Amino acid sequence: MRELVFVKLGGSVITDKNQPETARPEVIRRLAEEVARALRAQPELRLVLGHGSGSFGHAVAQRYGTRQGVRNDAQWRGFVEVAAAAARLNRIVADTFLAAGVPVWSLQPSASAWCRDGQLMLLATTQVDQALSQKLVPLLYGDVALDDRMGGTIISTEQIFVHLARRLHPDRIILVGAVDGVFERDPTRDPTARRVPRISPATWSMVRSLVGGSHAPDVTGGMLSKVEEMIGLVQELPNLTVHLISGEREGALERALQQPEDIAVGGTLIHW
Repeated sequence: MRELVFVKLGGSVITDKNQPETARPEVIRRLAEEVARALRAQPELRLVLGHGSGSFGHAVAQRYGTRQGVRNDAQWRGFVEVAAAAARLNRIVADTFLAAGVPVWSLQPSASAWCRDGQLMLLATTQVDQALSQKLVPLLYGDVALDDRMGGTIISTEQIFVHLARRLHPDRIILVGAVDGVFERDPTRDPTARRVPRISPATWSMVRSLVGGSHAPDVTGGMLSKVEEMIGLVQELPNLTVHLISGEREGALERALQQPEDIAVGGTLIHW
């Protein structure tokens, strides 16, 4: 079976999260070129690509409280504004990856997603299966979703990956963010903060209290919730490895795709 890898480009690295609706086109282009080179070097590699909403979706979602539920006319207006903002960033990412030679097929999660109390219960996977079978790269993203108890909510890319992983059983998940993995303290504020190179479900309780959230608006919970979701998934799928790396380091994503065992890749590994 050809290796299957999920790659998420965090909103913190592909947008300026402190400036509303501000993409980082040079960074997106570089990451697209790294993925393209990895695919040329390993034509049998199967990829599912996802990205966060960064300064496109999170600021609007925070204004309307979309993550916490959608119940009145103003919140439903916010619901569609969040969806539109997320789609605008997705168009930028899709066009950039296509220009780099990566055959991405953008799939809108909200078209089929259904939640209960903020938990993703259903999401169409037929299109993802078909894309992979045709050597395409399905491209998903954090989006709004209908919720049978909250009216509406927001689903993160990590929630989407967890849902897909239970069906597709990827070999690896690579989460590309602004910082190089998990640190004992915030490295953007304390340059002496030490990176945690490996985390397992057994050691997570010791590491958990050291991990904080995001600084810019992030309605899906920041670093802490992302790591917790991945810890839970690794417990379900013990053969899975999750790698958190920095998209700011040129070549890190390409090396993570081609040579995951290379210590120079850096980051934090989550595994059983």
